[in-house]
Amino acid sequence: MTNTSALDLIRVPKRMTLGIELPLDNDWSPAGEARRVASGRPHGVPDLSAQADLVRKAENLGFSAVWMRDVPVFDQVNMGDAGSIHDVFVLLGYLAGITRRIALGTAAVVLPIRHPMMIAKAAASVDALSNGRLILGVASGDRPVEYPLLGLDFEKRGEMFRQTVEYIRAAWQLGGLPVNGKRVPQLDLLPRPAQSTIPLVVAGQAQQEDAWLAAYMDGRFVYPNGVDRLRAQAAGWAEATADRAAFISAFHLDLDSDASAPLMPIRFGARGGRHAILTHFRALADAGVDHLAINLRQSRRAPAEVLDEIASDIMPALNQCNSAKAA
Repeated sequence: MTNTSALDLIRVPKRMTLGIELPLDNDWSPAGEARRVASGRPHGVPDLSAQADLVRKAENLGFSAVWMRDVPVFDQVNMGDAGSIHDVFVLLGYLAGITRRIALGTAAVVLPIRHPMMIAKAAASVDALSNGRLILGVASGDRPVEYPLLGLDFEKRGEMFRQTVEYIRAAWQLGGLPVNGKRVPQLDLLPRPAQSTIPLVVAGQAQQEDAWLAAYMDGRFVYPNGVDRLRAQAAGWAEATADRAAFISAFHLDLDSDASAPLMPIRFGARGGRHAILTHFRALADAGVDHLAINLRQSRRAPAEVLDEIASDIMPALNQCNSAKAA
């Protein structure tokens, strides 16, 4: 067991780190949509044929983390997005086997729809197999259809979320499994996580008060937003947690092949050339964002090409830019 944390891979003093969000397919672009129609895939179902190679490429290029969502059921009518397709813990295990350095993050596992003991064991297994690279993003879920399918009460998800967090925290420690609120020494959960404890990052509000999240979470993963809004959120989170916890945002990127193309807003992110995107990323870093999870589903260019340009022309310049927090 190590005292280091996977959060150290994404929360680096004096700079904002960059990660990628799965699925690694630009299926929401015009070209991607044409390929989808030609292949007969339903809208919202990505092409994953190149994803493993792209994840390895991202690791080799120096991206800090790969993030995946938890979408158990594809609701074509109400949501229209199948996420990363595979079960989140199976996918984590697979990625642990094909990577060596990149952090493995979830954004986020829906805690109330799984038994706490099985979540604790699956997460510990991934952490052990990846040598301590798991960042467990957690949420209460925003898809009401999942709960009745499992015989669960959607309205009780906030209470179930809290109970699960308390259980898995205890299950990862020595002293026996918690049973009816008490530790039973003769019952143990193996394997032990490689980290002293797996960091928990909340996505959204999870039906909780801010004070509870600040006390129990090691990070916060927020939806894309404007610089001023993110600055206020980051400052509030830093104050509530005494600046001990990470602040993470997603970002949909359409990197223009024209390096001088101006910044234009798109849904959940922006389109522009690398000069404008670098300026915007520096503003996000100055606003207090520790880590940015880049989503390429709206990219008009091939993901491999965009990853190369980010690594060669944006990441080095961004690494030289101190954030306002560290100045």
